[in-house]
Amino acid sequence: MLVAGTAAAGLTVIAPAASWAAGRQGTSGAPSDSTTAGGRRDPFTLGVASGDPFPDGFVLWTRLAPEPLAEDGMGGMPARSVRVQWELATDERFRRVVRRGAEHARPELGHSVHVELSGLRSGTEYFYRFRTGGHHSPVGRTRTAPERGVVGAGLSMCFASCAQYEHGYFTAYRRLAEEEPDLVLHLGDYQYEHRADSYVAPGGNVRDHDGPETETLANYRQRHAQYKTDPDLQVAHAVAPWLVVWDDHEIDNNWAADVPERPDIPQPDFAARRIAAAQAYYENMPLRRSSVPSGVDIRLYRSIRWGGLANFHMLDTRQYRDDQACEDGWKDCDAAGEPSRSITGAEQEAWLLDGFRRSRARWDVLGQQVFFAQRENAAGANSMDAWDGYSASRDRVTRGWVDAGVRNAVVLTGDVHTHWANELKLDYDDPASRSIGTELVCSSITSGGDGADSDPSDNESVRLNPHIKFYNAQRGYVRTRITRDELRADFRVVPQVSRTGAPVHTRASFVVPDREATLHEV
Repeated sequence: MLVAGTAAAGLTVIAPAASWAAGRQGTSGAPSDSTTAGGRRDPFTLGVASGDPFPDGFVLWTRLAPEPLAEDGMGGMPARSVRVQWELATDERFRRVVRRGAEHARPELGHSVHVELSGLRSGTEYFYRFRTGGHHSPVGRTRTAPERGVVGAGLSMCFASCAQYEHGYFTAYRRLAEEEPDLVLHLGDYQYEHRADSYVAPGGNVRDHDGPETETLANYRQRHAQYKTDPDLQVAHAVAPWLVVWDDHEIDNNWAADVPERPDIPQPDFAARRIAAAQAYYENMPLRRSSVPSGVDIRLYRSIRWGGLANFHMLDTRQYRDDQACEDGWKDCDAAGEPSRSITGAEQEAWLLDGFRRSRARWDVLGQQVFFAQRENAAGANSMDAWDGYSASRDRVTRGWVDAGVRNAVVLTGDVHTHWANELKLDYDDPASRSIGTELVCSSITSGGDGADSDPSDNESVRLNPHIKFYNAQRGYVRTRITRDELRADFRVVPQVSRTGAPVHTRASFVVPDREATLHEV
């Protein structure tokens, strides 16, 4: 129900801060205390979020969990629906409330709330909050996309991936929030499936997962809740709308459609595991109704238009792919080039190619999971989990955007826990051939532990693959500024994640000029 009106009596007023990240949502690295004044349990321990911005609306999200780590996955909530009020305003003091209403947090959806709004002003900043039972959520900031065709002054966008809770503190999320971007893309591995100490970072883990390896709905709900209690992640969600897609660890390492990581180890209930993981993912993300799961399937590939400036084509390279060729790993594998192989599946590929043909944007951005450019090692091997393991699929996609006359194609990638900058080719065997797009790969938020700096020219992949222009193995994210004339990418890094409070700095910056498809380090 959407009801216009003015600020409701009794809803908390939050004073504005100099920075959205500074001093918000608890101390970095430490989950906030869930006890409120009077000893009552706060149901908003998982924070708030927004996502999938359209020109006239977006999704507002929260999930009630006064006991977020409860083993049954229900967060300490009763087995009944709970009414939750929400408000939307154009100022963070909520003096100009433009919408208010109520939803029910239902046990069958893990007491999550998804408010899908429409009819709002395009290109506008909004603030939102929730209330139930005398408790008040933190305040979130979000925005609508520009009107169709509007290029505007530009877009500030950050993207990130791979946040293994045990491997480090989520400082990079807080530093990302301090950038105050207009939009955040998360490209997968939002949470990890392992039981405590079964996946150990170099130097050891700094904190532990609760619960067993995630296989049931209760397991996945508990794991998502544990990640969401992190204050650095909460402030990143609260600062801007997110576009999210998953990768492998939201279910099982390197899974491919109905095939688990280790098919040699029987998993007769892998379909049930996929159903549980998809359900929990929807419950814990700011996704639209179009992403409500149906059995094992959850529709995550979709396009978001940012005016006339950019189209974001969000891909799912896990649910519909063929199994990795030659039993996965790094291989010199003829089967990887078979024309019938697909990493997207036929339906998603057709949808993407149609999106290229329909696009009138200055920038077409693919938000996806695994390494897109060719990357060959000294032994002549490639990663079978990446697009190299599905080279015909990659060729169809790249030729698709070339044939459609896409003005600027940019691929955004996560997964590999390292920063990369690549120029994309139709013929990687001819280094002098023209580039037809660019790829920006973000490192991990924490996965792999502290990482280390190095000279990119010392990296084997940079030496052997002339189209690869940059490499770095520190933790961090990528900050971009997209305008009508160029895309600028700043590879942001933190020196360590084994301790809280690390500063952030830019390790390298590249500019992609309009219509050039080449990387210029600046």
